[in-house]
Amino acid sequence: MQLLSSLIVLVVFLALAPQAQAVCPICTIAVGAGLGFSRYLGIDDSITGLWIGALILSSALWTANWLETKPWKIPHKTIFSIVLFYLLTIPPLFWMGMIGHDLNKLFGVDKILLGTTLGSLVFTAGVFLDKYLRTLNEGKVFIYFQRVICPVLLLSISSVIFFLITH
Repeated sequence: MQLLSSLIVLVVFLALAPQAQAVCPICTIAVGAGLGFSRYLGIDDSITGLWIGALILSSALWTANWLETKPWKIPHKTIFSIVLFYLLTIPPLFWMGMIGHDLNKLFGVDKILLGTTLGSLVFTAGVFLDKYLRTLNEGKVFIYFQRVICPVLLLSISSVIFFLITH
């Protein structure tokens, strides 16, 4: 019953939320709040970390693409964006006390950091899977929203694997 109530609140929140603007440091606070909410729901930090890692990388790549449209002289825009977004997310989570607990480890690594790292890698694999599938189909998608489905599917599978490991 609690899960159903939480899902209803989430759907209502998402339906009423204003359109997201450019990613900023406030998003780091939102990630922290989301992490706290996921803890409240009993979701393991390693699973939450997967999605945080994907969000960081996705936002960084989106920003890098946006920077490409600007005349600004920023060298290595993609690397710059990725490093910036990790710096805007990971240290504040540490300062907020969400990262670094000795009892919150899996395989000897902080669960959030482990999940974030693997989430970034899984997201990258999903992007490459989409591109690979397009090469098999003459540059076209096999299904609508394939670009979204590939990373989300791999992240969902990874979440189930982490759930099985941690429970």
